[in-house]
Amino acid sequence: MLASQIAAHSQARTSEPIIRLRGVTKRYPGTGSAAPALRDIDLDVFPGEFVAVVGKSGAGKTTLANMITGVDRVSSGEVIVGGVSVAELGENELAVWRGRNLGIIYQTFQLLPMLSLLDNVMLPMDFCGLYSRKTSRDRARQLLQEVELEEHTHKRPSGISGGQQQRVAIARALANDPPILVADEPTGRLDSVTSETIFKVFLSLVGRGKTIVMVTHDESLAGRVSRVIYLADGEIQAGTA
Repeated sequence: MLASQIAAHSQARTSEPIIRLRGVTKRYPGTGSAAPALRDIDLDVFPGEFVAVVGKSGAGKTTLANMITGVDRVSSGEVIVGGVSVAELGENELAVWRGRNLGIIYQTFQLLPMLSLLDNVMLPMDFCGLYSRKTSRDRARQLLQEVELEEHTHKRPSGISGGQQQRVAIARALANDPPILVADEPTGRLDSVTSETIFKVFLSLVGRGKTIVMVTHDESLAGRVSRVIYLADGEIQAGTA
């Protein structure tokens, strides 16, 4: 799998970046003269890459992910994702764009507890209106089958394990077939065996052409992804591989 990833990475580098950050700085209001959460970040991510963003707590990893997804706004600089300038989108435009172009996976899963797994996966499709109700239901069933949870379709999140909930979150992130997945510490609350299962799901998605940016504190992943970006004190460290 690693060899095929490296080959895919080499091929990807011949194309235009699907994510481009230029001079991105983020300061949070009320921090006064404190160092910015991000400082003058330049970064290109190419189609088909699996990029791990690694660093200690407070390094700026989640802030970087939020810049890419538009969950948070830059203080200065430019973020271009899929040819779209994220800063130029209004809040409503941003929500629709995000739903159609990005799959976001959180450490805390963020499944709605009162809905079944099927309905949780259907939510992004219902929001964006890309599919009919029947098609979105059929697609949600297919995605749950792909993450090996088809027998739990009608359960609520409380009825399955944490690792299974994360797989549902991945299925939900894939609902509108986005080209980019952004995962913020997706295995941070899982045991090592379950984390390996989730990581293999990500590898299979990269094999299908998805681009993944994964925030993680686990430096052991360095040899298993296309590229590792090391953050410290809001800056990309020299020597990033």
